[in-house]
Amino acid sequence: MTSEISERMIATNGVRLRVLEAGRHGDPLVILAHGFPELAFSWRHQIPVLAAAGFHVLAPDQRGYGGSSRPAAISSYSIDHLTADLVGLVDEIGAEQAAFVGHDWGSIVTWAVPLLHPRRVAAVAGLSGPPVPRPRRPPTQAWRELAGDNFFYLLHFQEPGIADAELNRDPATTLRRIFGAPRVNAEQLADMQRPGPQGYLERLPEPDELPPWLNRREMSYYISEFARTGFTGALNWYRNFDRNWELTAHTPASTITVPTLFLAGRDDPVLHFTRTDRHGELVTGPYREILLSGAGHYIQQERPEEVNTALLDLLGTAF
Repeated sequence: MTSEISERMIATNGVRLRVLEAGRHGDPLVILAHGFPELAFSWRHQIPVLAAAGFHVLAPDQRGYGGSSRPAAISSYSIDHLTADLVGLVDEIGAEQAAFVGHDWGSIVTWAVPLLHPRRVAAVAGLSGPPVPRPRRPPTQAWRELAGDNFFYLLHFQEPGIADAELNRDPATTLRRIFGAPRVNAEQLADMQRPGPQGYLERLPEPDELPPWLNRREMSYYISEFARTGFTGALNWYRNFDRNWELTAHTPASTITVPTLFLAGRDDPVLHFTRTDRHGELVTGPYREILLSGAGHYIQQERPEEVNTALLDLLGTAF
């Protein structure tokens, strides 16, 4: 990353977030929210480009990650806290609104911000996570019925301590397997979900080398951070799906009315179990969907130029 990017700690909503920052104060504000198992560093290809285009950019290590606070209570990672953290960054800058861009779990948060804090949002983008309406029943109940006896990682992550120990045992192996997992088709995904005693990581192959979008220096940074923090804070996000369902039964806004973008890779395994055709039930403002052929899950790191172009197009309609 370039010297134009600075780092600082920001107190917000009862936690302290380590934030990467670029651009001029007073320019339109863009908040970048990473996913699992990532960091603000995962936006390294977007931050300088957006700043050079005239935007003030903040990318936090979200709570539970990296240099930010890691509260002990699982309930501290519910959607009301996660969205308030990001809105707190807008308050810190003294802005009225921001565009919110999220990837993976970050997209779940950014889709929720315009529902919970509608007046603070100028535009919203979700990468690798499509906008979906609130389900009719608690998510874990639906997953258990859908999975039956099969393994499903979202359920595996629910019980405190089990996945934590598995992922914490060797952070280097954990990250190599997650980041390096090959793109899978529906048949391969079904094989990974077969019943059995294996945990999450054992179902992911050990890659021979790093993916082409991640060099050794970059991987070393991820490994050093997660070796220091562990994965419990990150996993606690998953343990709030049912609590989030309860908290969003009634929201200040019922739909998203601002300009909206959904962007994903066509080979993203998430698309095998998350519907992309229900956005009209949640988004009533301008909506654009982009699916990049040959791209997988870590889209902003894998295909940065195309992602940057799409984000600049969205931001051009918002400010």
